[in-house]
Amino acid sequence: MMRLRVLFPLTSLLALSGLCTVPCAGQDWAKAMLDKSPRHGEYVSIKEPSGRVLQAWVVYPEVKDKAPVVVMIHEIFGLSDWAREMADEVASAGYIVVEPDLLSGFGPPMTMSASDATKSIVTLSGTGCDPMPCRPGQTNEHPNGGAAPAPMDHMHMQGDSGTAFMAMNPGGTSAFPDQNAVVKAVSSLDPAVVLADLDAAADYGKKQPAANGKLFVAGFCWGGGKTFAFATHRKDLSAAFVFYGPPPPADAMKNIVAPVYGFYAGNDARISATIPQTTIDMKAAGKKYDPVVYDGAGHGFMRAGEAPDASAENAAARAEGFRRLISLMGGMR
Repeated sequence: MMRLRVLFPLTSLLALSGLCTVPCAGQDWAKAMLDKSPRHGEYVSIKEPSGRVLQAWVVYPEVKDKAPVVVMIHEIFGLSDWAREMADEVASAGYIVVEPDLLSGFGPPMTMSASDATKSIVTLSGTGCDPMPCRPGQTNEHPNGGAAPAPMDHMHMQGDSGTAFMAMNPGGTSAFPDQNAVVKAVSSLDPAVVLADLDAAADYGKKQPAANGKLFVAGFCWGGGKTFAFATHRKDLSAAFVFYGPPPPADAMKNIVAPVYGFYAGNDARISATIPQTTIDMKAAGKKYDPVVYDGAGHGFMRAGEAPDASAENAAARAEGFRRLISLMGGMR
């Protein structure tokens, strides 16, 4: 029997009209944490069967044995500093994390000379912008708080499988002028393209020599909804972890083969109000759905709970949510 577990005393659900409880720009704290990481993180370019090139951030754990792969799906705010830092933290528990930039190639075109383009690629050595061609004069201070490069010992031009990183024009998340433009672009993505990108990221991860064949997917906010949708499509998933994302149509749930675990905020009725019907629909489809609501937390608590000004409720939900995620995947490795 499906059950709804609530952590912390449950209070009334408060409707939130926004997608995020706090602005996602200005994530210096996330970048600072990432820069201190001892783990190997790299940008890779993944060529899909269609010919599309997908950029992804990949982080490897420091373990002696082969590890499971987690495809991580970013928020509606794109591949931000926090998104990369979250991938690094999951990797710290013993998992290979592949996090695609789903805006790859969809950024505004950037006009520059051939010499400027060459210079921009050279800046990947550690002092320039993130792994797309920089605008002339651009530095790693992105107005949208987007991904900036880790130090050179944490970021490499070529993946372990020999997939060379290729700068793109148009670029991805960091090519957009501000956060509003990123949100609009992510909101406009073709679901079929997103699905193909996630398949490509999953296939790439599973083919890595350090991977053990086990595959998970986890996503946040907009990415939480895409995680649930991906579970209706991908048949080799061991589990799907939906962080405050909406469910797919009920008639698609019959295609799910992996258990789906939900992580929801008490003060997020826009999303959390979907739990009762989702529980009914998943049960009718004969699928496992295990949602947990963290009372007092707001939408986006996995990011907001890390921020220096995090509320006690968001910080507690973030800590418990991370522990639950790692435990469900098999624990620390």
